[in-house]
Amino acid sequence: MTHQVPTARPRRLRRSPAMRRLVSETRLHAADLVLPMFVKEGVDEPAPITSMPGVAQHSMDSLRRAAVEAAEAGVGGLMLFGVPATRDAVGSCATEPDGILNAGLRALVEEVGDDVVVMADLCLDEFTDHGHCGVLRADGTVDNDATLARYADMALAQAETGAHLLGLSGMMDGQTAVVRAALDGAGHTDVSLLAYSAKYASSFYGPFRDAVDSALQGDRRTYQMDAGNRREGLREATLDLAEGADVVMVKPAMSYLDVLSDVAAHSPVPVAAYQVSGELAMIEAAAAQGWIDRRRAIEESLLGIRRAGADMTFTYWATEVAGWLR
Repeated sequence: MTHQVPTARPRRLRRSPAMRRLVSETRLHAADLVLPMFVKEGVDEPAPITSMPGVAQHSMDSLRRAAVEAAEAGVGGLMLFGVPATRDAVGSCATEPDGILNAGLRALVEEVGDDVVVMADLCLDEFTDHGHCGVLRADGTVDNDATLARYADMALAQAETGAHLLGLSGMMDGQTAVVRAALDGAGHTDVSLLAYSAKYASSFYGPFRDAVDSALQGDRRTYQMDAGNRREGLREATLDLAEGADVVMVKPAMSYLDVLSDVAAHSPVPVAAYQVSGELAMIEAAAAQGWIDRRRAIEESLLGIRRAGADMTFTYWATEVAGWLR
């Protein structure tokens, strides 16, 4: 009995590591990786975050050291989050010139500002005693427009530190337009804006709440997006583009690759994706049990994000992966 010989043999292009490398459609580059970092007020040594293996709340000195390490590895950017010692209802520390986030930003600009893009998280959740991303009304709901005024003040304070890019992560309606107008009005026309356009209310943020000592009670479902909504992700990105966003983001990455692909297909500006704390925690936990190959899982997860359309990826493994890519 004769059998039919295949006429197409795609396996030819998989026959050796050299061949697979040559024909690879998607590659990782250190310059496309952004390292999120945490700096905590009142500590002298970095404090490991138990739910995020390998990640720490930095002291000012360890922040500088880690930033230099990332820059030397070739990482493209650093996104800084501040963890203050005191909080209040309006997040006053966020706009204090010497508050922990603004002090940390100045340190990063001084240390590595010529080598990487220094990014500031522009949101109130780390600074409020209720843990929400904005100012609350008397009934406990987030007041969108009152929050925008705080964001404008926060943007000016961050721009004064020399930060190159501000990450608008609060998911308030109109935030990109308000912040852009505030910056331009104060002469900060060169400061870029990254809009967290499609930021979903995700269970995968859990470990991050440990990282910033979150005071949140309840949830953020009245302003972060519903997990089932795909079209709305593109709508949010389109609105931010119209308001002047220089970069748009989808967050989290892993569970929202369809949304990331949609946004990347339509966006005329660079698209970012955030590999969030829960994504890190799952891989680290499974690898610690010996259930998966840690390095291969990390690389595959980042390739998937890149393949879906991300021009840059925020990942806590940025420095480590950049070292692998040398």
